[in-house]
This record gives sequence, structure tokens and C-alpha cells, in this order.
Amino acid sequence: MALRVYNTLSGEKETFVPQTPGKVGMYVCGVTVYDYCHIGHARANIVFDIIFRYLKYVGYDVTYVRNYTDIDDKIIRRANQESVDYRVIADRYIKAFDEDMERLGLARPTVEPKATDHIGGIITIIETLMAKGHAYQSEGDVYYAVDTFPEYLKLSGRTMDEMQAGARVEVGEKKNNPMDFALWKSSKPGEPSWDSPWGKGRPGWHIECSAMSMEFLGKTFDFHGGGRDLIFPHHENEIAQSEAANGCQFVRYWLHNGFVNINAEKMSKSLGNFFTIRTVLEKYDPETLRFLILSAHYRSPIDFSDQNLDEAQTGLERMYTCLAAVDDALTAQPSSIDLPAPETLPEAGRELREKVDQAIPRFCEAMDDDFNTALSMGVLFETVRATNRFLAESREFGPLALSLLARVRNLFAEAGTVLGLFNRRPVEWLDGIKSAKAVNMSITPVEIERLIAERAEARTAKNFRRGDEIRDLLLAQGVHLLDSAQGTTWNVK
Repeated sequence: MALRVYNTLSGEKETFVPQTPGKVGMYVCGVTVYDYCHIGHARANIVFDIIFRYLKYVGYDVTYVRNYTDIDDKIIRRANQESVDYRVIADRYIKAFDEDMERLGLARPTVEPKATDHIGGIITIIETLMAKGHAYQSEGDVYYAVDTFPEYLKLSGRTMDEMQAGARVEVGEKKNNPMDFALWKSSKPGEPSWDSPWGKGRPGWHIECSAMSMEFLGKTFDFHGGGRDLIFPHHENEIAQSEAANGCQFVRYWLHNGFVNINAEKMSKSLGNFFTIRTVLEKYDPETLRFLILSAHYRSPIDFSDQNLDEAQTGLERMYTCLAAVDDALTAQPSSIDLPAPETLPEAGRELREKVDQAIPRFCEAMDDDFNTALSMGVLFETVRATNRFLAESREFGPLALSLLARVRNLFAEAGTVLGLFNRRPVEWLDGIKSAKAVNMSITPVEIERLIAERAEARTAKNFRRGDEIRDLLLAQGVHLLDSAQGTTWNVK
């Protein structure tokens, strides 16, 4: 199946055909570095990390550009509040962003440019737009004239009448049309500035992305991504200024991830219902947050809550618990193996082999359908169920069975390179989760393990009454025991 993506520009799923065979150019709008990142940033960056990973997985040579907006009104305002240079603020939050993304397991993009390193390219584009009649100077500022670009609003599907009805001119702006947007802003006293043909000033927000994408990907490239909130005005303005300046198509496929809702209400700083990544990771493992985001299709809204994070953690625990059991089986040395020769698999083994044979093709089929991570993880859950059944029905493993279990392990490792999951030893991940859950309990993990060992001894001695007493004692503490052919594990509900 060929890769098909939903192109915001056409409003349809389209078969992806790269501009250059075997190569992909992708630009994703980064953050404005004036504060710590929130869950909306986590979603956008995880989504495009998965797309980046999958494109590489299927063999493309990908150039992935994600920028930092390191000059902006918000950065300047914060710098003034703290009485520091704007670069102190920008550097602080670039560092914080990098730390957050590393904790979330994101692969580093190919290039991570800063807007302030591309002032020259920005000025060149503005000069071109002015020479072609698409921009004008007004008291030191330079504005893009939207009425010179007939296709303006083609990405959002809005109309000029609709937009002009709600447009307004900010104090100090002198535009020919309320919809016109700033390409260059004249400097105010005390603000950082750069020399330009129009006097000292700094770039507007939208122009920086055109300059940086052109620098690293050319005038036309394959993918441009970001959150739905960027469709208008940011991406709409990028199209207008880039295509007017270059006389050619800017981006071939536009990808936009859905909103994050908090209790079914759109997350917004103005509403005060947002959470920083750091706050969430104080309570939840980074892979749990990643798992929650991948559990929904990237274009769909996702509801963020403790309940949904708890459910995501439970789902990920099921996967890691299965992988831990597979690891136990692969490393165990049975005292004897009494299997027919040649070895045959039971029904559960034949079912598992079928699931494993089909897993990667089905996984890729899901990802080829507009990067459907929810469906691709469904394939993995089917494999987990089949694996658990096989482990539950098998007491001993011959070479054929062990080979099958090794294929299960390799399957999850391979899928993990795309999803950014399963990067830790299952036992370590599960122990970390159990320790976090046990913090508020009156019983320690060490005491739980001691009681499990005592229960095992009691059951071996056929003292089932004592074994049941220990089980009930632990259950009263919220500790659930899971018995299997490979031994007893525990979890906290």
C-alpha cells in the first residue's frame, strides 16, 4: 500500500509522491521560546517525530527542519520583566525545550535553526516582495499586501469578506488593509534590532519560517506541519509570502495535528487550563504520555486528563508485562524439555505465529493510512493477547517456541523504533511504575517481594491457606498478584 496523507490544502487524502525520489523535505513550526512547553507542544512534536521516524523507517532520506522562534513580543516582554537581555530568555527556554523533548524520547531533527540566525534571508525575501509589488513600507514597518495574492486563504478555506469582518488594526499599525500582516517591524526604544533597508527593526513572525524553510529545503518541499491553530494566520501567511516571492508552489502536503482538550474544553493559556510537560512528567512516565498521544489519530482532538493518562499507563503496562514474560521465557533454562520431535506448536502457538507473520505488514498498512498510530498500536495489542495466551498454555519451550518468542521481541523492538516506545528493559520500566505507585502505600516494594517469596514457599509446601492469606493481605493494600507459568508478578491498582 502506498503512503496516503491527508493534505489540509486539498481537504483530501492523497498518495504521497516525493518531489525528489527517495528524499523527503519536512518543515515543522517550532516553539516561541519564552516559557516552558505545555501538553499541546508535546502532542505536536510527538506527532511529527513519529512521521519523521516512519518516513526514515520505510527508506526515505529525510531532511527534517524544526525551528526556534527566538525573537518575539513575548520574549521581549519577559526579558523586560526580568531586566535581562532577550537572548537570556531565549537560551533558557531553548535549553528547557530540548530537555523536555529528550525526556519524551524525540529524535533530533536534521536542522534546528533560530530565527535570529536568518535575518539576512528574511530581508532578501522582503526586498523581493516589495520589488514585485506584494509589500509596502509604512513608517518604518513593512507589510504584506494580501489583496495582491488572489489565492490568499486557500489553506484555511475562508473568504476575505468573512475575515475582514472581524479584522482589526492594532494600535500603532498603519496598514492599507486590516488583513495585511507585518513582514518587518521598526524597533522601539530598548528593543533588540537589526539593520535593514527600512531602518532598524526586527522580523515579523510569519516571514521567519519562509526564510528558514527556503534555506534548508528549497523553494518547494514536501511536508509542512504544525498544530491546527497555525493554519490561520501563520501558515496562510507563509504560503502568501513564499509563493508571491518565488513564483512557485511552496509546500506540496500540509499536515496539521488536532487540538488537546482539557475535560472536553480546548486547552488555552487564556483559559488557564493548560499543563506544562514538566508538571505532567512529575507524575507520569514519559512513555505513558507518548502512549496516550499515539492512541488517537493525529488529526483528531485528544482529551487530556488524569483518567486518560491512567488508562494509557495501564495499556502500556500490559505491553511491557507481556514483554517481560517473553524475556523470562527466552532467558530461562528449563530443567528438561520433553517435546515431540520434530517440535510442533500448540494451537495458541500457531495463532501467535500467524499474528507475528502479519504484524509488520499490518502495522505499515496502518501507518500508510495517514500515519494512523491508533490502528498500528491495535496490531501490537492483538499480538500481546496472542502472546499471553501462548505463554499461559505453555510450560516448556523448545527451539521452535523460543524462536517464535524471539520474533515477538524483535517485532516490538522494530515497531518501537517508529513509535518511540519500548526503549527500556521491561523489568526496569515496570519496576519504576510499581515504585511510583507504591509511594503512598504503607507497604514497600521490598516487603511485597518478601511476601510473594513466602507465598511461593507456602504453595510449594501445599500450605494453600497461608498462600491465600498472603494474597488477601496484599490485595487489601491494593497489590494484585499475577500468577503464570513463569512465576508471580505484582501490580498496584
